Order: sequence, then C-alpha cells, then structure tokens
Amino acid sequence: MKKISLEKELQEISYPGRGIVIGRSMDGKKAVTAYFIMGRSENSRNRIFVEDGQGIRTQAYDPSKLTDPSLIIYAPVRVLGNRTIVTNGDQTDTVYEGMSQGKSFAASLESREFEPDAPNYTPRISGVVMVEDGQCFYEMSILKSSSGRPDECLRYTFSYDAPHPGEGRFIHTYQGDGNPLPSFEGEPKLVEITEDCEGFTKMLWESLNEENKVSLFVRYIDLETGKYETKIMNKNQ
Repeated sequence: MKKISLEKELQEISYPGRGIVIGRSMDGKKAVTAYFIMGRSENSRNRIFVEDGQGIRTQAYDPSKLTDPSLIIYAPVRVLGNRTIVTNGDQTDTVYEGMSQGKSFAASLESREFEPDAPNYTPRISGVVMVEDGQCFYEMSILKSSSGRPDECLRYTFSYDAPHPGEGRFIHTYQGDGNPLPSFEGEPKLVEITEDCEGFTKMLWESLNEENKVSLFVRYIDLETGKYETKIMNKNQ
C-alpha cells in the first residue's frame, strides 16, 4: 500500500467525520494514537474533550443546547493495563469490558454494529494499541452497513503486529460529505507519523476543516516506560 500524506488527505476531505490514527513514531520509541471528531449540526458541534482518568470523554460545551446525547456523549478513550482503546462511540466500553473478560478485540465487538442514525448508518470505528516489552502492536475495526442497508452489518478487523517506525494507519467514518454520508471503504490508509507529539497534534488540528472540526486527542506512549504525553484540542474553549 502506498503511504499517503495525512496532512494532505485531511485537507482534501471536507468531512471525514470521526477519525482514528494509530501507529509508531518516527524515532521508533513511541506508540501513537489520535482521535478527532467533526460535526455539521449544532448538537454535534456542541462538544469538547475532557480528561477522564487515563482516558477522555466527550462533554457538552453548553449543556443548555444539548438535544440528544445518545450518539455524541461517550468515552472515546479508555486504558486497560497496557492497552489503550479508542473508538467513535460507546463501544469503547464494550471493548473494555470484553477484553477485561479475556475476549479478543474482534470478539468484544461482535455484539455491536453500525450506529442507528438512518440514512447515514454511521460506521463504528475502533482501535486498540498494546505496548509490551518495548514493542507495540495494534488492531483496528470498522462495523458498517452493507451499501446503506440497515439489515446487514459488515465486520472488518485489521491487525498490525510489527508497525514500522514513522508509520501508522488512518480510518475514518465517511468518504466525504454527502447526503446520506458515504461510509469509509477499504483498508485503513497508510500514513506517516512524526516523532513530535506537539508537532503532530498541530498538523492534524490545522489540517481539519475549520468549519466542521470539533475536538482532537493525541497520545504518544513511551514503549519502554509506558509513560505518555497527551494533547487535547477543542474548538470550543
């Protein structure tokens, strides 16, 4: 697979929706994960990321304007031992609970499917990165409707057991803007990841569509110590 510029990719897609990036820093010393959310409606844009223990959660920026919390208020990131789970919905809790019971990442998601937001049927995208013995590996998943049909869920899991320094994968919910919104297609895209958390965060945030971007989370995890550096950006401050 050809490596693409994540910066260029984000600049050219006005509405990728929600996106997950997982990989390894250029110097090979850090596992990297990032998650962003975008919004077109007032309800979707009325959100911020806040830290919640070792993870994060979404929160209404102005509670008086919150109309439907069902698909927008959740914990996108949770940490289970040496595993960092990141998803675009409340399936974060499903994965956390399943893996706590010894289930695999894929098996933990068997009870879930795409979101019930007809006619978009937004895909549920998920990822988990494990840091162990100075190495990292990760998995990503997408649960999506079959050609926009609500009666069939397509389930794809992608495993990356030896990520190269400076490389990661990018998966997002939508191919671009539209009505209904077209679901992501294919394998997660191969992208470059730099060794600087602050610089990577800045690049991602500035590349997202200014009108539609809402929040961004980036974490660099040291492969030797497990210590991490986290950056959070919120359009609503």
